[in-house]
Amino acid sequence: MPTLEFKGKQFVYSHHLGVPFRELKVISDKSLPAKGQKPSLDDNLIIHGDNLEALKALLPTHAGKVDCIFIDPPYNTGNEGWCYNDNVRSPLMREWLKKSANPVDKEDLERHDKWLCMMWPRLQLLKELLSERGSIWITLDDNEAQRCKMMLDEIFGEENFVASCIWHKMDSPKNTARYFSEDHDYLLVYTKNIAFWELNHLPRTDEMVSRYQNPDNDPRGPWLLSDLDARNKYSKGLYSITTPKGRVIQGPPKGKYWRISEEKFKEMDQDGRIWWGADGNADPNIKRFLSEVRDGVVPQTIWNWKDVGSTRHAKTEILKVFSDTDEREIFVTPKPKALVARVLAIATDKNSLILDSFAGSATTAHSVLEANKKDDGNRRFILIECEDYADTLTAERVRRVINGYPYTGTQRDELHRENITWSTFEKKHSKVLDHVASIENLQGHEYDKISKQIKDGVLTVTGERKVKGTAPGLGGSFTYCTLGEPIDIESLLTGKGLPTFEALARYVFYTATGQSLAKVGEPAPDGFIGETDLFRVHLFYQPNREWLRSNEAALNAERVTAIEQNSKGGKRAIVFAVAKFMSQKELTARRIEFCQLPYAVHRILGD
Repeated sequence: MPTLEFKGKQFVYSHHLGVPFRELKVISDKSLPAKGQKPSLDDNLIIHGDNLEALKALLPTHAGKVDCIFIDPPYNTGNEGWCYNDNVRSPLMREWLKKSANPVDKEDLERHDKWLCMMWPRLQLLKELLSERGSIWITLDDNEAQRCKMMLDEIFGEENFVASCIWHKMDSPKNTARYFSEDHDYLLVYTKNIAFWELNHLPRTDEMVSRYQNPDNDPRGPWLLSDLDARNKYSKGLYSITTPKGRVIQGPPKGKYWRISEEKFKEMDQDGRIWWGADGNADPNIKRFLSEVRDGVVPQTIWNWKDVGSTRHAKTEILKVFSDTDEREIFVTPKPKALVARVLAIATDKNSLILDSFAGSATTAHSVLEANKKDDGNRRFILIECEDYADTLTAERVRRVINGYPYTGTQRDELHRENITWSTFEKKHSKVLDHVASIENLQGHEYDKISKQIKDGVLTVTGERKVKGTAPGLGGSFTYCTLGEPIDIESLLTGKGLPTFEALARYVFYTATGQSLAKVGEPAPDGFIGETDLFRVHLFYQPNREWLRSNEAALNAERVTAIEQNSKGGKRAIVFAVAKFMSQKELTARRIEFCQLPYAVHRILGD
């Protein structure tokens, strides 16, 4: 497979392995826990810090657990002011970046190389965080989409590519454009393992359902016609057909074949699955019954702004939440909620974990909370934002949509949307009006007014309520975190900056097994912290310098006995401690591998 080469690739290729682990530090006064609860790393998370280091910090707790990643990285237009400053351990790399422009601008002839250097290690870590059934969705434009796809082919595997969706983001052309009005962005979609990924079909709209009719009162219900002929060559697809009125059709149209054999055709005709027209003398077609088609419709790769929002809608949405804030202080390039909602509808279920490592204005969290409100789901989100507005904008938006936010004016919620023309409306107006009436009956009490409008071929039903003071909240909670100091295992030698037991337990478990540790209990007499299908992992440790230098910190015969007694399945034991009072030969005979701190972790990692 062809690969993408760029300046600095050899230095960032394995950079994600050398990024230090850091503890996630809970900031209670910036968190919003559920009533009666304390901030917890098991809750929704908003992490303030460099997303490369934050992603590495998540590995011990979330590796292989994320169901859907949605990211909106810098498009690298040359106008965004982003900086590439990863601490890559290469003198050549550092010398290059020292001489090169930062922040990256349009005049930087190496801006594409820098962007690829920035994205490569982050995508590597994102892949590790994805579950086997997970998928990643990346919004980009023509500045980097083609290079990003080649990079994703290399990291995720070309076989795991799903689609390149087109988001028609502009609801009107840019008349100031020099050449073409650039009206679309891309969503690149990849899976961790396409063999395990299952997408959700989108709900069938009323317009789609209305295409199914039942003019012959078939007891199987409404149906839609499907062509009997096709261009694909079929050895059994050439035969004559006689209509019920006796007209002989010598064969399919020239250059085509009947798509089913003569025997199958006669069987379907006997079963009333062939339509001959109202007079029984038309060319035959196949009846496809609504009751027999699969639920929902397959997602398409063209996403129109009428269905998933435009850039203008996105700006309006965030200004509504921050109506009491100077507009100039608000994030300038958010994504519309409907766009993220479409991703969630396709790629998640009610209990999915969603990650956004370029969180920006927190549209992803807002969309997750709305989805939970809509279907009583329990989706969770993790947001990572490196900029200073992580608290004042990213987290603040989430606080406001959870609790409600200051707003005076008319709040509008779209309750229904379907493509429809006036001619279609005239034919089926009673059915459409009945559906609108049902919406009014079910949700009318929540609004002051339900408005209906057909414009540009789209019927929209909108709930409107006048708000004075506070718009109602969606409910929910989150924990706000920052990144602590790197977990430096060598600090055990000096006693400075010792990691907590929980942090070290997650760290050694992940580095020993490649899996995350779901929960860390209190230190046990046998040091047990968790197990995999193959191993039980034990840690003897206290963040206390005197204890670490005492005989109590060593693996001794008493502890070995406890380890053996509690191991019912006969699994091998991996034991982390600063010392041992037994030979490795004796431990090996008892299916125990000793790993000495602080050196063991480096040995496991291959450093």
